[in-house]
Amino acid sequence: MRPWKALSVPLVALLAATMTGTTPASADTPTLKIENNATQPVFSRADAIFQTVYVEVAGTDSDHDGKPDRVAVDILRPKETEQGLKVPVIMESSPYYAGGNDVANHPVDVDENGNPIATLRKQVTQPDPVPFDGYYDNYFVPRGYAVALVENIGSGRATGCPTSGDVNETAGPKAAIDWLNGRAKGFDAEGNPVDASWSTGKVGMIGVSYNGTLPNAVAATGVKGLETIVPIAAISSWYDYYRANGGVVAPGGYQGEDLDVLAKYVLTRENGQEVCGAQLDQLTVDQDRITGDYSDLWDARNYLNDVDKVKASVFVVHGLNDWNVKTKQFAQWWYALSERQVPRKIWLHQGTHMSPFNLRTAEWLRQLHGWFDYWLQGIDSGIMREPQADVETQVGTWTQETSWPPKGTKPATLHPGSGAKLDTRKDPHARDETFVDQNTRTAEQLVEATGTDPNRLAYTTQTLRDDVRISGTPTVSVRASLKNGSSPYLTALLVDYGTDVRPTGSLVSTGESYCYGESIPGDSGCTTLRTLGTASTPYKIVTRGWLDVRNRNRADRTEALRPGKDYKFTWDFQPTDYTFKKGHRLGLVILSTDYDYTLRYPAGTEITVSPKHSELKLPVSNGKLH
Repeated sequence: MRPWKALSVPLVALLAATMTGTTPASADTPTLKIENNATQPVFSRADAIFQTVYVEVAGTDSDHDGKPDRVAVDILRPKETEQGLKVPVIMESSPYYAGGNDVANHPVDVDENGNPIATLRKQVTQPDPVPFDGYYDNYFVPRGYAVALVENIGSGRATGCPTSGDVNETAGPKAAIDWLNGRAKGFDAEGNPVDASWSTGKVGMIGVSYNGTLPNAVAATGVKGLETIVPIAAISSWYDYYRANGGVVAPGGYQGEDLDVLAKYVLTRENGQEVCGAQLDQLTVDQDRITGDYSDLWDARNYLNDVDKVKASVFVVHGLNDWNVKTKQFAQWWYALSERQVPRKIWLHQGTHMSPFNLRTAEWLRQLHGWFDYWLQGIDSGIMREPQADVETQVGTWTQETSWPPKGTKPATLHPGSGAKLDTRKDPHARDETFVDQNTRTAEQLVEATGTDPNRLAYTTQTLRDDVRISGTPTVSVRASLKNGSSPYLTALLVDYGTDVRPTGSLVSTGESYCYGESIPGDSGCTTLRTLGTASTPYKIVTRGWLDVRNRNRADRTEALRPGKDYKFTWDFQPTDYTFKKGHRLGLVILSTDYDYTLRYPAGTEITVSPKHSELKLPVSNGKLH
């Protein structure tokens, strides 16, 4: 159903208003200005009304004080809402508005039983956003939107205890949406009831990282009034953030972080440690860093369980080189939404863990504006007739697709063989090969090593005769045995061998300034345009995949292996969209401990692989493997 059919005004009246540049209202009521099927900036950001409302989270008492939790909601809305103008809300919910605490990560060097043997002193660092510091207010408030920033349970002025992604945290922003629709209680600082008579009840949630994860979580409740979400670099299952196929695996850059570390970081409410300390200590126990098994704790933080409840449209954005919130997070969410025909759009860029506003500013604002106008204002902006997918195939080069993965994507299989070769044909004469796990060399060091290496196996294709683009989730199957050690990990790397100019993950200023919204004291409404930094490199680890071999059958069940016995192990890589260029070689590297991601068991495990019983499957969307 097109969104304007759900508006309180008749369709004919709205279409007439769109043509004349106004919305239907009484003579004394301020109205939106609509030109070229888009809301125009006619309301003053400088004169906007700021208010803070404390919303009661009915049915949630996460700090067990006998009272419902509350969350603080900072709101900025056009002053004309005091004169009868009703506006939709762009909402960002976050546990970071009050900053964070210094928290030591877990040690990752473990003994043969997986118990810590040292303390890792690396600390969690996260941004400390300032309310309304960004582009939502300058750009959207003048166009007839309100912006609402919701503090998460257990952070800042909220009550309750943070629990990293479960139903308690979801309940906070959900309650704010309920309040905007008259279904929840709100109060001012003096305790007086406050309503949202200025709100149309329509909400769009947006955010990056944790702030982008909460839109997924709230959409999975099916709450009425949430019309659309824009999850950027967002989590769809917390298990896949801190685990992978039964193994304890860190988010990139945060070795040793886990659910409890993050909860302790965002515990910034008054008397937080006194009120919530025992709960967070229990979280440390329940998350289980020994087996890494999927459990009820992780199931409560898996939004895929409730994807059938999603009623909101979804605009997914993710960096193809994001190793913090890895690409499986967007892909499994996207696949599930696609199966259910949820209205959706996707942006995939070559950046890391970042906002698209920093990469392609003007085009991002154009599409986001069109998206919110369509879903929140009921304007046929044309956004839903544009291609569904925008993909940055290399730095600064974007392509548009009718779907993702692109239509025509087909599986192709490569087989490791004798002489470290990777070929479309099996090598029935390939002999078994053995390597020994180590716990001090990084994956990059093992990839850089030339020839045979005692600590990994490497197989490569001949030089490619065509560009080959893969789009989707690669998988690897390996027949192998393990003995004489304790490491339970198998790690696979998909590598592009060939010198090329590739993104570094940094942002570089172009020297140009771009003004996107109204200037106010302390906020110019302008930004410096940036692009991704690049460097010439001899190879690139395109994607990785990890498996705890004890979970070879199920992520929720550890099963011991018989030393020296052959098993067939199959696991997935992180999804990707990547083009291997003509003249390069495609490589498969197999190792055990991945120094920057997995736990580091004592070195020495011997892994013997049967190449002729192993294979690599790739989703090829363009080109041909020969």
